[in-house]
Amino acid sequence: MKSLRLPLLASVASLSFCAMASAEVPVVVTDIPAIGALAQQVMGDLGTPEVLLEAGGDPHHYQLRPSQARTLQSAGLLIWVGPELSPWLTRASEGMSDGTSLPLLIQPGTKLREYSADHGDHDHDHDHDHDHDHDHDHDHDHDHEDTASGHEGHDHSGVDPHAWLDPANGKLWLSAIADALAARDPSNAATYRSNAEAGAARIEALDARIAASLAPVKEKHFAVFHDAYGYFTDHYGLEPAIPVSLGDASTPAAARLKEVQQTITARQVACAFPEINHDPKLMHVAIEGTQAKLGTALDPEGTQLPQGAGLYEAILESLGDALAGCLAGK
Repeated sequence: MKSLRLPLLASVASLSFCAMASAEVPVVVTDIPAIGALAQQVMGDLGTPEVLLEAGGDPHHYQLRPSQARTLQSAGLLIWVGPELSPWLTRASEGMSDGTSLPLLIQPGTKLREYSADHGDHDHDHDHDHDHDHDHDHDHDHDHEDTASGHEGHDHSGVDPHAWLDPANGKLWLSAIADALAARDPSNAATYRSNAEAGAARIEALDARIAASLAPVKEKHFAVFHDAYGYFTDHYGLEPAIPVSLGDASTPAAARLKEVQQTITARQVACAFPEINHDPKLMHVAIEGTQAKLGTALDPEGTQLPQGAGLYEAILESLGDALAGCLAGK
């Protein structure tokens, strides 16, 4: 009996060890700093996600370094906005096993909006929420020629991928990230979900403060580098931003700049905001001869803000502060 019991105990010990090994905190990789911050909030002290987009990088046109590609191959979970924002991750995500890729744009309950056909000249009266029971076309062409403005640019049609700038989505995605981590690491499921709930409470409190600060400037018009702020303006009931560039990383033609200058004058635009990682000279040209003044450079992806769990709230807060301050004439 003893000879049989020892192998049996050894098998049980081996199974227990395997169960413990399979329950380890997964290696988490994210696409942009904003999503890395949400993942960090959920993981807490259990681990640190790797953010692929480096400081100064453009999420629409980034190229993975070989070391990053290797990290992706061994990742236990990829958390990303989706191919609409980061097409350079599409092939890598398709090669992952089931449940290893978590594209946030398609998570049930996510508030989505379409790019405005007239880029900032729409009403607030239509509903931007979308039902996830239908399919979105992810095959956007990132290399086409924009014949209207005569430059290379990203096709701004279909679903706007900058959905993290709506704090309601940030709260929802914390829960989705917690569920994905809990599925891969059940022993820490309670911690993940508790961290997500705490993070959602912080976002909700910040949301209320931002809404109060922006309330006095809701009727003010402003211009931005490119069409990336619709979720933020929709959520807080602001006037739609006037984008200088109709592409994500493109230089507008002279005709577009003239059109923007005319719009800035006609709408009595108070402020024009450059964007981190893009030449501010373009915004100087756009407001030349108008009444608009140059505001603080915006950082929607958080590439130049301190990294860590607090980065997501810092992105929202910095946007709110920049808009509220400049539009109020401070």
